[in-house]
Formats: sequence, C-alpha cells, structure tokens
Amino acid sequence: LTSSMDHKRALNDDKGLNTGGMGTVAPNPYYTEEVAKVSMAKIFLPTIEAMKKEGRTFKGCLYFGLMFTKDGPKVIEYNCRFGDPEAQVVLPLLESDLFDLMEKIYEGDLKSAKVKFLDKSCCCVVLASKGYPLSYEKGKEITFNNKIRENIDFACVKKDGEKILTNGGRVLGVVAIGDNLKEAINKAYDLEKEVSFSNKYCRTDIGVKALKALDKE
Repeated sequence: LTSSMDHKRALNDDKGLNTGGMGTVAPNPYYTEEVAKVSMAKIFLPTIEAMKKEGRTFKGCLYFGLMFTKDGPKVIEYNCRFGDPEAQVVLPLLESDLFDLMEKIYEGDLKSAKVKFLDKSCCCVVLASKGYPLSYEKGKEITFNNKIRENIDFACVKKDGEKILTNGGRVLGVVAIGDNLKEAINKAYDLEKEVSFSNKYCRTDIGVKALKALDKE
C-alpha cells in the first residue's frame, strides 16, 4: 500500500505528550524510492520470511511503523491491522477494491490482484478533546455541516438520541483528497472549521514537515 506520515505529539512543532496520532498525510514524501528499497530489503521481506520459517505464514494486513534515522529506517512497531489514523489517508487513495484484495489474501493468490492508487494526496486532521492525552471532558455535542459527512471518520463518540456526543480523547478525523499535498491539507483544514464541539482542539501544522520535504525536491 501507499505510505503515510503520522504526527504523534499533541502540540504543534512535534511538542507535548505522545498520542495515538493527531493527523496524517499520504503519500509520505520522506518515503522515497531509495527508502522504500531499503525498507523492503532489510525490514519487510526479512519479517515475512522469518514468519514463514517458523511455520506462521502471515495472511492479513501487516502494518509497519517506521522511524527514519541517519542510519536508515528502523522499526518502531508492528500491527496486525491498519494503523489509525494512517488508514484514514491510505484507504481513500486506494482505487482497487479492498474486499477483493483481502479475498485474494485469503485464497493465497495476492499476486493476481491489481493494487492501484489515485495519483493524488490525502490529509487527515484529528479533532480531539482539549486536554488529551491527559484529562478531558466528555459528552459535548458535535455539530457539523451534513455536506461534509463523508469526510468525517468518527472515533471516540456516542449517540444520544439524534445527537452525537464526544466520548473520548481523539474524537474524529476530518479527511480530504487533493491533486497535491498542499491542496489536500488546505481542504482538510477548511473542512475542519465546519465541525464544532465546545472543547475542540487540533494541531494546526499537520503536513507542514511533509511540504518542506517537497520544497527541497
């Protein structure tokens, strides 16, 4: 699948406490062809081969969380699922049928699948409850323009009759696709303004580092 870039810290400029993710962009401009080759040769394939040798051939979605260092990419974590909020920017760009891909994995015939992505960029801005990841209030009513419903991925919410209320730290993600990364980021922040709840908080620099990488090219 295509690459993505998470923003783990609670505050702008990657400051503050670590979180489950305050926003993402895809593709990740730091994940160059060279980095991809190194990751495949030194991380991805050795991981898969090691599981095969143990008689534990993996079938499913294997997520590699990487950190890029001066010594090359290093593994932070593995997940047997899509990353969150990474999936919110990877899957909207997937043109292929996800069910078809999973079916091919189940049948052991993934090589026959056609994996195709849009030649576009995607950005997700996470809206959190102020105070996250420490203490925060819950039960705040969320209002939004129904026209952007398809751009919202709800997370820590609950229904109270016809109302949708906050029910945790990372409340929802607002997602937008653009022809390029800058457009996707601008769209996501424009849409974010259409969502309201009383203790709403979000970082205002999602994708800034990614744009700097593109400026260097």
